[in-house]
Amino acid sequence: MKISEKRPNWLKKRITINDQQEQVYEILKGLHLNTVCQSAVCPNIAECFAKGTATFMILGNVCTRNCRFCAVESGEPLPVDEDEPKRLAVAARELKLKHVVVTSVTRDDLSDGGAGHFARTIDELHKELPEATIEVLTPDFKGDENALAIVIKSKPDIFNHNVETVPRLYPQVRPMADYRRSLHVLKKAKNFDPHIHTKSGIMIGLSETRPEISEVMKDLIEAGCDILTVGQYLSPSKSHIDIYEYIHPDVFEDIKREAKELGFSHVASAPFVRSSFNAAEAFEFLRIHDRRRNSEKY
Repeated sequence: MKISEKRPNWLKKRITINDQQEQVYEILKGLHLNTVCQSAVCPNIAECFAKGTATFMILGNVCTRNCRFCAVESGEPLPVDEDEPKRLAVAARELKLKHVVVTSVTRDDLSDGGAGHFARTIDELHKELPEATIEVLTPDFKGDENALAIVIKSKPDIFNHNVETVPRLYPQVRPMADYRRSLHVLKKAKNFDPHIHTKSGIMIGLSETRPEISEVMKDLIEAGCDILTVGQYLSPSKSHIDIYEYIHPDVFEDIKREAKELGFSHVASAPFVRSSFNAAEAFEFLRIHDRRRNSEKY
């Protein structure tokens, strides 16, 4: 079902333009790097680039899967760019990032799903920016625990893997993914490193019901997930899955309230929330939360 309503006022943004944006574009272009901000047509791109931040997307810009919500091109990917981790670390240094977010296309064509490339990228960031914190948003590696272990051993501060939607909608929204497999990835990440912060996110406005959202949140808590992001699905083109409805900000607030009651350490729930939007601020909140919790123990 295609929504017939015009986009409501709460889903309209003013475009910010400043010199910082141009600098970000120039650094990314000069170092031949991809961002999910550009490839996924993120509605927050102007705001993030204006603040001098971006979410790097490694392993090319062609995905081996065909999720119907995602604007990233699907098809046959190019060979892995072995020098990409070093260039990405240089870009992070030039952008003076204190919190670096790295994601990727899904690479089912690679034996390790690209896990080794993630690890090399994290290693280069540790060398170039030893004080920076690192967040990775990975695919499911087809459930390969050995591949997942490679990423976790490289010591990112936050491990993110999105479940994206409720189980009922997977055949329409994520036909090549598996809900239970995604939960398993999050649970195993925490098992490999109990100190790592795990994170996941969902889009709403795809016909999911409120009870279904609650069940997903409970499943994520059971999988040991610490951080939750919830945002409005916005169709990137006419060839992608249609928006079913626009969700009022009050509903996002109610979801946030319930998520906090369930036990998530941090929750970002609002129409324009995306996985890496304001990620640095979210991680700083978590660090303050952890310090307070540890001080209360003694």
